[in-house]
Amino acid sequence: MSSITSPAPVSARRLNLISLVLVLGVITTILDTTIVNIALDTLHSVFHATVADTQWVVTAYLLAYVAVIPVSGWASERFGTRRVWMVALAVFMSGSLLCGLAWNLPALIGFRVLQGIGGGMVLPVTLTILTRAAGRNRIGRAIATIGLVGQLGPILGPILGGTIVDSVGWHWLFFVNIPICLVALVLAPIFLPAGEKDRSHPLDFLGFALLTPGVVALAYGLSQATGADGFAATEVWLPMALGFVFLASFTIRSLRARRPALIDVRVFARRSFGIGSVMTFVSGFSIYALMFLLPLFYQQVRGESVFTTGFLLIPQGVGTMCFILVNRYLAGRVDTRFVIAGGVLLTMAGTLPFALAGAAGGEALLLAGQFFQGFGMAAVSLPVMTLAFASLSNAETPRGSAAFNVVKQVGAPFGVTVIAVVLQNNLAGAVTATQALAAFNASFWWVLALSAVPLLLAFLLPASPRREVAGVADVAEVRTADVPG
Repeated sequence: MSSITSPAPVSARRLNLISLVLVLGVITTILDTTIVNIALDTLHSVFHATVADTQWVVTAYLLAYVAVIPVSGWASERFGTRRVWMVALAVFMSGSLLCGLAWNLPALIGFRVLQGIGGGMVLPVTLTILTRAAGRNRIGRAIATIGLVGQLGPILGPILGGTIVDSVGWHWLFFVNIPICLVALVLAPIFLPAGEKDRSHPLDFLGFALLTPGVVALAYGLSQATGADGFAATEVWLPMALGFVFLASFTIRSLRARRPALIDVRVFARRSFGIGSVMTFVSGFSIYALMFLLPLFYQQVRGESVFTTGFLLIPQGVGTMCFILVNRYLAGRVDTRFVIAGGVLLTMAGTLPFALAGAAGGEALLLAGQFFQGFGMAAVSLPVMTLAFASLSNAETPRGSAAFNVVKQVGAPFGVTVIAVVLQNNLAGAVTATQALAAFNASFWWVLALSAVPLLLAFLLPASPRREVAGVADVAEVRTADVPG
């Protein structure tokens, strides 16, 4: 057992300051996963490289990002959450500086790996710091703070990226991170709690040797699945198969291990955490697939510019913010299962106009649909995260956060890749604008159908006390509700 004890929750004012510092760090790493995508064509031209080679600017960051998530929990326990968070952000900032100074494509790809190593540890450690500081009574509010940034990142990324590339050049896609990171690093020692250290837990080297390659192999296989052969390509199914073998081996070893494993897979046996993790995984078919499809729809079917497309996506972010405001009134009054189910239905309703859309017209209906998508996505993801983290004890939070983020980071590209393959197959042979529109409509129907999966899972969550919607259930209530059987 860990020797880490539960600290007293901080005051509301201190929690706000902690949240501000953490958001400064998180927003750069989340934006960086989308902001660079908009510049791939520019980088392809600048470095005179092939599209396939240029794509590694994104893939290298993704693989490094997911590779370090599993060790974030152990590092937080071993060295203290504040120190790990600051080191991770400093590594990310250094990688950003070097990326902006890159002289060729291989150098840029290598520095993106450095960026990903830092960025991958920031979010799970952030969640650990924030949930511990908030305490059980305010865990929902804490999750909403980071959840809002996570929802807005993919929407604001294309706008910010397009503006930077058009105005000051691609180097500033990376330089823009530096002042924000510096401010966060200056404020961190002042406002962030240090976090207790537990040196009794050595690094699970065998677990690391199984889990990290497994996660990276899965992520790599998924990143290659948008080719002509889709999931049938050897470079897709082979690494994915190896990844599953590694993950299965890690799971078996984790269940049998006497010492704490790199992540504790036993937490998935709890209904809130286990079902919440599954829902987070399958949300890749709706939340992230929509974020992938919508910009392509506006640009390829509606003929909009990158800059205009960014602004057309704003209603989705507005919907997310509105849910956070409305949830203040829902919390404690409506059972979490009904909030999540309502969110799924709203997301599906918001997707329907795109499944029926024409090549022109109906702009108001499409914008309204995006608002409902944003509202519905937040109504699913934020309560699910709240319930999942509320089921963890203080000592379990670091490794539980790592486990949850592994699921999220694998589920997001999986959902996007499946829909990308569907879209690619639908577009095969499409030579007219009408055929291209039909391909996108069919892909949105796929998203609509797959979005219904969380609706079924929502009612498998424990019938928790209504107070739990706001994250205010005490440990005993949550843990009792989560005991299987």
